[in-house]
Amino acid sequence: MALYLIGDVQGCDEALGRLLDEAGFSAGRDTLVLLGDLVNRGPASAAVVRRLMKLGSAARCLLGNHDLHLLAIAQGAQRPHRSDTLSCILDAPDRAQMLGWLRNQSLALLDSVAGQELLMVHAGVVPSWSAQQCIGFAHEVEQVLRGPQADAFLGQMYGNEPQRWDDRLQGPQRLRAIVNILTRIRFCAEDGTLEFATKKAAAAAPAGFLPWFDWPQRRTANTTVAFGHWSTLGWLGRGNLLSLDTGCVWGGCLSAVRLAAGVVAGGLDRELVQVRCPQALHPTGRDTP
Repeated sequence: MALYLIGDVQGCDEALGRLLDEAGFSAGRDTLVLLGDLVNRGPASAAVVRRLMKLGSAARCLLGNHDLHLLAIAQGAQRPHRSDTLSCILDAPDRAQMLGWLRNQSLALLDSVAGQELLMVHAGVVPSWSAQQCIGFAHEVEQVLRGPQADAFLGQMYGNEPQRWDDRLQGPQRLRAIVNILTRIRFCAEDGTLEFATKKAAAAAPAGFLPWFDWPQRRTANTTVAFGHWSTLGWLGRGNLLSLDTGCVWGGCLSAVRLAAGVVAGGLDRELVQVRCPQALHPTGRDTP
């Protein structure tokens, strides 16, 4: 039995199928965790969701910012962007089933592999959060998405405020802060203040900010953290950090990591599997990785 972690698919179903074949994945034996952004910008978002739904308990999926964007559009809380490729879900006869399945996915997962904690998120965490706190905060949003307040929440989800986490936050501001951290973070300040404008690689950190994982006091520093979301960062297998968004939709690779039971120096034993992807999206002034 193997555990495979897969980065941002973004509607690239053909590449996902090739990756699963290349990895030798078996639904009867193995488990997949997809790290969010299952849909949008690629050509076949509905096919991705249907494939994952058919896998049942063999596939565990996180919600990324694009997945939440789809749910917001479906509820009329957000207008589509010009680069969205979501009509194959929104106009599908099985739309309700696909959207219902997405609402029941997670924003963070915590597991144990070879006795080591493995935290799985779409984008990252702020330095002050422990792995257990991350799961608790994620659960707050998950419960709202699955309940009668989902429509109201999706209408209040967007915005960059509050820019810094505070345990005393309540209501929509608290939920928005959790979503922004788990699905949008790249750079933050030492006190957890978020910076959303910069989408370039780690070396482009604005003054006073670092990649969220580079703050030395980070409470998840001794936990293996797997994440996606940051295509300009690309593959990173540094100790107990696994960055798996390798820009599939931009003409890069779709990547999976097979985690083994053994432990190597600085982290879990892992095997990287990648397939090249045709470019489905070209950067413009608004559309950036």
